[in-house]
Amino acid sequence: MELTGAQILLESLTREGVKHIFGFPGGAVIDIYNEIPNYPVQHFLVRHEQGAVHAADGYARSTGKVGVCLVTSGPGATNTVTGIATAYMDSIPVVIFTGQVPTPLIGNDAFQEVDIVGITRPCTKHNYLVKDIKTLARTIKEAFYIASTGRPGPVLVDLPKDVMQTRTTYSYPESISLRSYNPNYIPNRKQVKKAARMISKAERPLIYAGGGVISSQASEIMSRLARRYSIPVTATLMGLGSFPGNDPLWLGMLGMHGTYAANMAVNNSDVLISVGARFDDRVTGKVNTFAPRAKIIHVDIDPTSIRKNVSVHIPIVSDCLNALQAMEEELDALGDVDWQAKHDSWIKTTSGWSSEHPLRYDEGKEFIKPQYVLEKIYEITKGEAIISTEVGQNQMWAAQFYRYHSPRTLLTSGGLGTMGYGFPAAIGAQVAHPDKLVIDIAGDGSIQMNIQEMATAMSYKLPVKIVILNNGYLGMVRQWQELFYNKNYCSTCLHLNPDFVKLAQAFGAEGYLVEKTEDVVPVLKKAFSSPLPCIIDIRVEPEENVYPMVPAGASLTEMLLV
Repeated sequence: MELTGAQILLESLTREGVKHIFGFPGGAVIDIYNEIPNYPVQHFLVRHEQGAVHAADGYARSTGKVGVCLVTSGPGATNTVTGIATAYMDSIPVVIFTGQVPTPLIGNDAFQEVDIVGITRPCTKHNYLVKDIKTLARTIKEAFYIASTGRPGPVLVDLPKDVMQTRTTYSYPESISLRSYNPNYIPNRKQVKKAARMISKAERPLIYAGGGVISSQASEIMSRLARRYSIPVTATLMGLGSFPGNDPLWLGMLGMHGTYAANMAVNNSDVLISVGARFDDRVTGKVNTFAPRAKIIHVDIDPTSIRKNVSVHIPIVSDCLNALQAMEEELDALGDVDWQAKHDSWIKTTSGWSSEHPLRYDEGKEFIKPQYVLEKIYEITKGEAIISTEVGQNQMWAAQFYRYHSPRTLLTSGGLGTMGYGFPAAIGAQVAHPDKLVIDIAGDGSIQMNIQEMATAMSYKLPVKIVILNNGYLGMVRQWQELFYNKNYCSTCLHLNPDFVKLAQAFGAEGYLVEKTEDVVPVLKKAFSSPLPCIIDIRVEPEENVYPMVPAGASLTEMLLV
């Protein structure tokens, strides 16, 4: 069967089970767009290429499948870089197809030419420039394989226009084997036995879960282990949802804006079981004071993440699911142990910290408290919504005051901290889950970075809800200016925000303004039940801060509390 490059691309995507693509057309990819109607792949036209990558990212995070986007050459390709870096930092499987000028013109500064392979090399797991149509099908197969295996990540495939127009015999590989790429999924059994013995001797063990638990679908077994062996659990921002937020063993998120109980548990634990986490600086605080009393077991599929930031006692390079299954077997082999009695004192201690220093805030008098809004969203949705966030204070309040009971229900830019991520990511999640309630928790600054995607939501009848915690500031930067820069609010006051209600209406969506605490719940309920995209503009306390907070360079025990 002889096909053009454009047909080979779409046939290969169909073979990979791709049903949805997010993209924006242009001259370099016009041949691909000409063929899209002939294939069972639905294309979603975004209004900016950055939105395409974020939407594919949100699709991937909420499903576990590879997200796909398609853009043209030059500025179309460069507009994807922030989204690619976002996915790279958070280990999200996305395949990005970019158009390129014809191969004879590469290197000649042709119209809309850019070396996107060179530009994205530092922020992709791998990337390709396809110069020969005969390698196209295999390259696509490799791209999906690399993006979704091992430590997931974005893969870019650059497609010259002449390659899309040329014809060749089509054959798609059934499987892929790469000599230089062999992720290790199976743990070293000796290391697992050592870890099991260490855990069995621990009096104050703690599970520290990261996004790898969710990526490897290990949430269920990790939760079972925690309950069977009576071990409290904390998680990174990326790990939220890996353990039910209403479980008695749950201590909350740890780190810079983590709970008092989680940070104190890390400081006082004697065995720290890190699963699928990379010891990010926002988690560890001052590295040489992190978990000073603990022996550390580190499970991660990426060997370069182990010992990168923190010294560990037992490294286990493995898929998290397989490692935890092996660990459960080894712990069972140690014989009958009354784990609940063994850890009873520790559980009482950690529970005491949670009771004595819960997440709290002062009641609002003149303005609505943002924490109250998140609490009410949780109560209305019963924790069953998919929550995406922008970045800043809104993100941290969403992490603290909404309880995540299931994996893949929080979509947030953790490593890169990308403002403008939340809304297009929510669109991607809504495409993947048309019957789910998808809510973007936003700030009045970050929502303006990709607000053009409201046209995308309206075009495809995607009823995403945007809850804007509108404080009139770039809130997190303002908080730092207040606490560490003598309230020098330089360039953080948003003097001229748009009327978000009218803005929503201009797109044909619904807009709501909430200025009183008593109106929060009825307006949220009304908006959440609407079949249309909605913006809910909630005027919150302008100078409310996120607490607890660990100042930069401080240890986790040096928390600033309310």
